[in-house]
Amino acid sequence: MKNRSLYGMAARPSGKFPHAVAIATVAVVTAMSFVGCSRKTANAPSSETASNVTLTPAQRQHINLYNVALSKFGKTIETTGVVSFDNDKATSVLAPFSGPVSRLLVTLGERVRRGQPLAVVYSPDFATAVSTYRKALTTARTDRRLADLDKDLLQHQGVSRREEEQAETDAVSAEADRDAAWQALISLNVDPQTIKDVKAGRPISRIEGIIRSPIAGTVVEKLITPGELLSAGTTPCFTVADLSRVWVMAQVFGSDVASISPGDPAEVETGDSKNLSGIVDNISAVVDPDTRSVAVRVVVDNPGDLLKRQMYVRVAIHSRRQSAGFLVPAAAVLRDDENLPFVYVLQHDGSFARRHVTLGYPVGDRFDVTQGLRTGDRVVADGALFIQFMQNQ
Repeated sequence: MKNRSLYGMAARPSGKFPHAVAIATVAVVTAMSFVGCSRKTANAPSSETASNVTLTPAQRQHINLYNVALSKFGKTIETTGVVSFDNDKATSVLAPFSGPVSRLLVTLGERVRRGQPLAVVYSPDFATAVSTYRKALTTARTDRRLADLDKDLLQHQGVSRREEEQAETDAVSAEADRDAAWQALISLNVDPQTIKDVKAGRPISRIEGIIRSPIAGTVVEKLITPGELLSAGTTPCFTVADLSRVWVMAQVFGSDVASISPGDPAEVETGDSKNLSGIVDNISAVVDPDTRSVAVRVVVDNPGDLLKRQMYVRVAIHSRRQSAGFLVPAAAVLRDDENLPFVYVLQHDGSFARRHVTLGYPVGDRFDVTQGLRTGDRVVADGALFIQFMQNQ
């Protein structure tokens, strides 16, 4: 006869039943433990309260507290910028005449004075201008002499008044042509000595066109080579710039633009622990479609040519427009494991609690806190690192 249980059911083999019961028991215990843990977690106090730090009277003597209050300040906008030439003190030197380049007289980076020769060009335009001036000068002298002679003859009734007036008209016209030819030589930067030789009637052995620097400065671009054919008025040859003052084009984003005005002081970091002072000169009215930034032009004196064109620099613009907010010392602001800023705030029971904050603009050695603090809070200024060490123990 088969074995049956108390409830009339067929008994399971004795070897398998204890194993099944053990599995069910473990499942029930595990589920109850999860329920217990969840209830314990839900009822536990917040981690911030549990992790408050309490110091002894002796330890309290080594920390300083800062009273949070509303303050007025000027924002400091920190950004990056690119160095550019001061376009008011830089010029592109175009070829004043056509012809092939004979030789270059300066090198890149060389300092030049105003009127200094930069390159020599074999130019038919140059030779034509010199020849035209020589002819106009001779004609003007001849016509003036004839006009003076007719004026004298008129007094002795040697010529009619009409002839004397015509001679005077011819002389004035010739002198006008002479002056125009002379202006053409000036526009071509002809050597003044060459003009003197033409006036004196001395022969000119070799007529060469010379490209001269229109300003004093540094040759920052050399765009031609010997043998290159130049086209008058269109071929750029050199760029000469006065590097004693440069522009830094700072990139400013979003609402920071409203805080900046022309005339605001700025500092430019050169990377060699030396900052240069500048002034905001212009704020662009156009947003860059690629970076969504606004270009702010900062004029900077450049002693020793520390700033080079296309150099990337850091720029700090100090707004003169007053703002209001909560300022705390920079030493009071720490970072957690997720790099989020926080401060330690004194509690009513004398302990110190960690409170996360949102930082705004740096103001000297302090930070503007936009969220997380209120008037009357007392935060740890000196000694915050010590409290963080105590909390992590």
